[in-house]
Amino acid sequence: MIQLLHCVFMIKKGVILFIWASLVTAQSFSIARIHYNGGGDWYSDPSSLPNLLNYLNMNTPMSAHPEEFRIKLTDDNANQFPYLYMTGHGNIRFTDDEVIALRSILMNGGFLHADDNYGMDVSFRREIKRVFPNKDLIVIPNEHAIFSSYYHFENGIPKIHEHDNLPPQAFALFEGDRIILLYTFESDLGDGWEDASVHKDPWPVREASLKMGVNIIYFALTQ
Repeated sequence: MIQLLHCVFMIKKGVILFIWASLVTAQSFSIARIHYNGGGDWYSDPSSLPNLLNYLNMNTPMSAHPEEFRIKLTDDNANQFPYLYMTGHGNIRFTDDEVIALRSILMNGGFLHADDNYGMDVSFRREIKRVFPNKDLIVIPNEHAIFSSYYHFENGIPKIHEHDNLPPQAFALFEGDRIILLYTFESDLGDGWEDASVHKDPWPVREASLKMGVNIIYFALTQ
């Protein structure tokens, strides 16, 4: 019975990997970093996304564009990127047009990962409330599928850097059962994706961050 269940699991996992690979053979996966206003350093951790995309290419069946794209939410091509990313230490301020644009992107199949690089929490929550006044950020429990979508994280989001002696948390905005926005807080995943020389993090810490990044991408594409 145990062998039968193991075979069923492996078949299901194989089917999922085949579907995932099929999704990305026609067009390479890409990440678009949001260039926002307000004074915050939207461009922080410049080596993070290229390193994550390289890890994705090297360790999964996925084909990813090796460099990030950089967009403003009001760019004509902004809605062509189903996976958006934003980070920073400081203030975020969306224009009214950007609020409308981001709402439209996320309500029409897009996904946003916002990763607090320490200092963007207050302004991010304020601006997202402008985008979705009737939605609240909900804490994702450690048992959620996002923590086992590709690699297994028994304790949820990994802690990469210590700031205020607070536990790392993952929050989400939902549209029905679909996560349209993931907000990682007190974790600093982007710092873990950076070149080793930047923060001097040991490889196990950086690897945990990269694996969690893979999980987020995998979950976003297959949920």
